[in-house]
Amino acid sequence: MSATPQGRALVCGSMAYDTIMVFGDRFANHILPDKIHMLNMSFLVPQMRREFGGCAGNIAYNLKVLGDVGLPMATVGGDFAAYREWMERTGVAADHIRVVDSQLTAQAFITTDLDDNQITAFHPGAMQHSHENRVSDAREITLGIVSPDGRDGMIQHAQQFADAKIPFIFDPGQGLPMFSGEDLERFISQAKWVTVNDYEWQMVQQKTGWSQRDVTGKVEALIVTRGAEGSSIYTHGSEIQVPSAPVKAVVDPTGCGDAYRAGLIHGLLNGLDWKTTGHIASLMGALKIEARGTQNHCFTQADFAARLAAYAPR
Repeated sequence: MSATPQGRALVCGSMAYDTIMVFGDRFANHILPDKIHMLNMSFLVPQMRREFGGCAGNIAYNLKVLGDVGLPMATVGGDFAAYREWMERTGVAADHIRVVDSQLTAQAFITTDLDDNQITAFHPGAMQHSHENRVSDAREITLGIVSPDGRDGMIQHAQQFADAKIPFIFDPGQGLPMFSGEDLERFISQAKWVTVNDYEWQMVQQKTGWSQRDVTGKVEALIVTRGAEGSSIYTHGSEIQVPSAPVKAVVDPTGCGDAYRAGLIHGLLNGLDWKTTGHIASLMGALKIEARGTQNHCFTQADFAARLAAYAPR
């Protein structure tokens, strides 16, 4: 890890409030198979918390704790004041956050049962105005990332990065179902790197008909994450298997993918090789999973270096 930032990343994506509720039983005990067509259920959730989230916010926060500069670009609602205060406290710049007063900030309502099954409702709110932001509004950008956001915003930001010749990561995430095979082919052809989880990778292959070799023929690297099984980094003619980093306790997996992506960006900003970058990204995911919420984990660079050396000795 570098002691000083080596560049600036523009992080295009969502900013959201996550309301997380815990149901102290199992959904399966309350869903009758023969009544699945006419659900009318209510769950008592004595545990509830509200977290600051969204892909752009999470990635930018993780870049900050890594010592890098990540500038989130997103659209938020008139209820954003509490999130803005949090950004000020954590040192994440809000220069490219556009407020749409007539809308609410995107919000996810997540109910988790004892088996870690989740029922989620998502309100996009101001995220649907993401196309009103312009990549050109940000200056001195080294690289970018197009992460889940409003559909039009993702399409336009990818095009704007490409037009400006700013290399970027395409990270479709949960936004992937919004796009056709033709859309995905265009994104991949514009991007320099692509990152997906294993399920998303299967969807990309089904929609485009492209193989790993087809994708790596168009981008510098394809990164596929596989949860506890680690991740794979495919480059031109080579494949790097990155084992998952050991964790002290599995507390909350929400946001691990965003932490991993911040590790990728850190490696790219600092000119690190892919093996080292993969280890840093994996460790970021492990550190995140040890804390509740997506932006509550923190560490010193000395602590991070010690964990990295123990996990991936040179």
